[in-house]
Amino acid sequence: MLKTINLTKIFKTEMVETTALTDVNFEVRKGEFVAITGPSGCGKSTLLNILGLLDTSDSGQYFFDGAEVTAFTEKQRTNLRKGNIGFIFQSFNLIDELNIFENVELPLVAMNEGIASRRKKVAEMLDYMKIGHRKNHFPRQLSGGQQQRAAIARALITRPKLILADEPTGNLDSTNGEHVMQLLEELNASGTTIVMVTHSVNHAERAHRIVSLFDGHLVMERSDRIFEPVK
Repeated sequence: MLKTINLTKIFKTEMVETTALTDVNFEVRKGEFVAITGPSGCGKSTLLNILGLLDTSDSGQYFFDGAEVTAFTEKQRTNLRKGNIGFIFQSFNLIDELNIFENVELPLVAMNEGIASRRKKVAEMLDYMKIGHRKNHFPRQLSGGQQQRAAIARALITRPKLILADEPTGNLDSTNGEHVMQLLEELNASGTTIVMVTHSVNHAERAHRIVSLFDGHLVMERSDRIFEPVK
């Protein structure tokens, strides 16, 4: 489903040039759950942003679902993200001025879905995430675990093919972190492809495969769980 060939990313300022990724060759199969690990600053989030079409590489190739998207314009990347990719962030990234229902509804609004249809979908999703009773509350009125459930609901509302999770348990206690991991496993079991960046060894081991980065280089791949490719 995802494939990179010699992917390189360099960040430049007037004084400093930093290579974030160097010749990364990486592939994720449809329905797979892959964890990306490595020390802070090794390029994990940069790779995730490129996979999610939020950023572009300086050289190399990127294929999404069989199509090369390396040279896509911003408009093309935006259109491809809609309905195909869902994002889960460590900091939740909920909009403080909107209530939980409105936060989860946003991706459907961006896709110009009708009011009745999106209200039904949001209500069902919030109930599935067990926060339907909090739909009229604002993010600051929810616990960290509830906010992450809302963020996951927003990521799932368009039924994307791919979920990209950047430290999804990083701001949670162990109990809520375990709940999030169980949700990700359930989603993956239903066929959703997941790529997760994490510092947690225990959480990484829940994936089918672990990919490790160091100083922008892919240095190790390990597969401990059996993965049956989705047809």
